[in-house]
Amino acid sequence: MGETAQVWPRLTLARQLLGLQALIVLLVVLGATPVLWVQDDVSFRRAESRRTLATAENVAGTQVLQRGLASGRLAGVAGEAERSRTNADATYLVVTDADGNVVYSSDPTRADGRLGRVVTGAGEVDVVTSDAGKSVEASAPVYAREEAPGIRVGDVVGYVLVGRDYPSAWERLGATAPTLLIYVAVGSVVGLGGSLLLSRRIKRQTLGLEPREIRGLVEHREAMLHGLREGVVGVDTDGRVTVVNDEAVRLLGLGSDPTGEPLETIDVPSTLAAVLGGRTGADDLAVAAGGLVLVVNQMPVVHDGERIGWVTTLRDRTELVDLNRQLDVWRSATDTLRSQAHEFSNRLHTIAGLIELGEYDEVVTFVTQHAKAREGWVERVARTIEEPSIAALLVAKGSRATELGVNLELEEGTTLPPLDAMLTADVLTVAGNLVDNAMDAVTPTRGTVRVRVEGDADGVTVQVTDDGPGLPEDDPEKVFDQGFTTKPSADPGGRGWGLALSRLTCEQRGGGIAVRREDGRTVFAARLPVNSATRPAGAVS
Repeated sequence: MGETAQVWPRLTLARQLLGLQALIVLLVVLGATPVLWVQDDVSFRRAESRRTLATAENVAGTQVLQRGLASGRLAGVAGEAERSRTNADATYLVVTDADGNVVYSSDPTRADGRLGRVVTGAGEVDVVTSDAGKSVEASAPVYAREEAPGIRVGDVVGYVLVGRDYPSAWERLGATAPTLLIYVAVGSVVGLGGSLLLSRRIKRQTLGLEPREIRGLVEHREAMLHGLREGVVGVDTDGRVTVVNDEAVRLLGLGSDPTGEPLETIDVPSTLAAVLGGRTGADDLAVAAGGLVLVVNQMPVVHDGERIGWVTTLRDRTELVDLNRQLDVWRSATDTLRSQAHEFSNRLHTIAGLIELGEYDEVVTFVTQHAKAREGWVERVARTIEEPSIAALLVAKGSRATELGVNLELEEGTTLPPLDAMLTADVLTVAGNLVDNAMDAVTPTRGTVRVRVEGDADGVTVQVTDDGPGLPEDDPEKVFDQGFTTKPSADPGGRGWGLALSRLTCEQRGGGIAVRREDGRTVFAARLPVNSATRPAGAVS
């Protein structure tokens, strides 16, 4: 059994197709044999029924039988009946009177007595079975041609029965054999030629590889594809997904393998959909999708000079972005310390100059005014913001605003109780990015930025308003796209992440962020719910 199991896989494609074709021809022959058998039986019965009935009617119409049976003079009946049977090549012929008594029979078993079956009318044909076998039997009435005592012209004076034996099974099979041989011959020739042509065509299309070799390549491809730590998505020119590995399903949060489905049915951000469908190129493009930050690379697939689709790789860079966000926090803190140091240095220089000039009263006034201004902002923040980290952030942003010449205000209604560590980190990210974005927008005009932070049992709302130049007129929501920025930068990927990360952080918690124009001001409003159960594994914290 072990050796036999190895024979089939070692056969070439041509031999496999030839063997399959031979099996098909055999099955066709086996299936056609009963059909031909029944068809031959029906054809024989139909033809012999007509022939036998015609013989019976011809014999019944002879003058010898009509006059002899009517008058009772039967001397010539036997001779006429036997002559007719011989001419018609019938197996047997029986003549009876009107009562069914046998007058003549070529079959010795029916020579005496009455006919074994009842004849009731003209033109009867039936298949009867006797000890001698099956036969086709037809009957015809004999009508009186002349009047006789008690008989009028046209009365039935007897019957003629003509029978023809059925061929044996072997005889019928012999009659069917030529047709079967034709089926076998034609099927073999067509099957052999078709198998050879089909195998050659398949070999050309499979680059000369045998099925077992193709299977090995597919198994290695699948193992490599699903073993990659990067997501891989292939899309053809018709917009259908052709390849998706397990990592891509996980990164995009698809839930199931979408292979074969149209790209538009897959729930991914529009930016990523444009890359996957080949409408937009991508070279280390960072995209936020499914609560993760993905780095996307796309390459067209070309075969024989014709583009057949696109392959896109996805790498999870959420942790890297998280580290970058933390670095931005430290950079912001450093910038704040630098700005404070610069501010204090300027004040010290001013105080030193006034002392050298002997303006001691001015020194006291200068110090008192700046101390009150500083204490006023810190006091407002400390009075309304009970969460130390958020309060420290706003105090630092106040120093930064002073350096930039921006008027930073805390709106009425601001109140924030202590928060848990995870919510605090997310509020720091959102509030810091929104305030920085607003101050950058109003720095050229030295405008005003207003901040309102409200916390309740359900979550935290952060609203930042500025009187900067406003939003893009064609699509205000574009400001949340990663990489979008109105400020020049030497690093194309170094800017445009603040608002994108803010939206990502809000959506990870089940909240959101929106922007609108109100009374000539730009208003960003973000909502961060307390419940963070929606945060996916590995998301930015």
